[in-house]
Amino acid sequence: MKGGLVTRSGEIVRTDRRATPRDRGPAAVIATIRSFIDDLATAGGGTPEGVGLAVPGLVTAETALYSANIGWRDVPATDLVPLDVPVMLGHDVRTGGLAESVLGAGRELSDFLFLPIGTGIAGATIVHGEPYGGSAGWGGEIGHIPVFPAGEPCACGQLGCLETYASASAVARRYSTRALSASPSSSSPPASSFPRGTSSATTLPATKADPAPATEAAPVHFPVPVPAVEAAPVPAAAATITAEQVAALTASGDPLATEIWGDAVEALSLALATYTLLLDPSAIVLGGGLAEAGPLLSDPLAERLQKRLAFRDAPPLRQAALGMSAGMLGAALLGWRAAGFADAGTTWSLDVLKSPRVA
Repeated sequence: MKGGLVTRSGEIVRTDRRATPRDRGPAAVIATIRSFIDDLATAGGGTPEGVGLAVPGLVTAETALYSANIGWRDVPATDLVPLDVPVMLGHDVRTGGLAESVLGAGRELSDFLFLPIGTGIAGATIVHGEPYGGSAGWGGEIGHIPVFPAGEPCACGQLGCLETYASASAVARRYSTRALSASPSSSSPPASSFPRGTSSATTLPATKADPAPATEAAPVHFPVPVPAVEAAPVPAAAATITAEQVAALTASGDPLATEIWGDAVEALSLALATYTLLLDPSAIVLGGGLAEAGPLLSDPLAERLQKRLAFRDAPPLRQAALGMSAGMLGAALLGWRAAGFADAGTTWSLDVLKSPRVA
């Protein structure tokens, strides 16, 4: 949990964080949220004018309807706040998108996609400056678009979801699986017998015949020269490798890392081409841990996305501006809106927003 005290002029006077005790059940999470808010209010020396909260799962402005990760159902916003003040809830990703719309990379855009790529992938569709959640709050689940329909199983129950190939956790997992399954005596990682976009560790449904090998995807053109190198040795710590390390290996020319990274780029280009053709966003704002790779991700992604949109220009890709502070700042905007200030954030200075950041 990340939280802060934000003045009406946009000054962040305090930030803090707490562990989320979800292993102890939803009641413990609610109690921790209430304690966190109380501690922030005490640190501010008075009662705040409003409270905004960004929470996962299905949510309305008044109720946290459901969260699979936390386990709660139908929790009123007032149960999350120990103070008698106005309160407003928002979906965590859409609230981050709101912050990027009002304060960050999309502040002069009317319509864009905010796509944080972290442990998972979800999106916030910004329409006329506001996040759109759909008819029942399920909007934005771009991470579960099946990009490789006969691909790896996803935790959601589908096959070949974007999140299974392009999230930071997926990039690390897929590299580890392939590296650890490679024979130590082999001079290079074994070639996969599965179609592009699937892992050699994938088990396809027994009721379907193994598909014929797909046409090899176009090579990824990274923004840094990829030298011709011998196959890199399997890292000793492959089981604990991070997506950041896979990115570094990719930039250095490691063949396996380049393939895994290329799969992620390919999956993203497929999902974003579909999104673009449906909603025609002004831009796509990339956030989350994987986007920290910068041009190593954005350059090949922009190239592949444009190739998939042969008859029109692809929307530009932008780096998110607010980083890990997006959710907290979005919650601050909700809090001030709850307090009756609908224009909150429109006059906040980006210089004010730079410090302090939530680590």
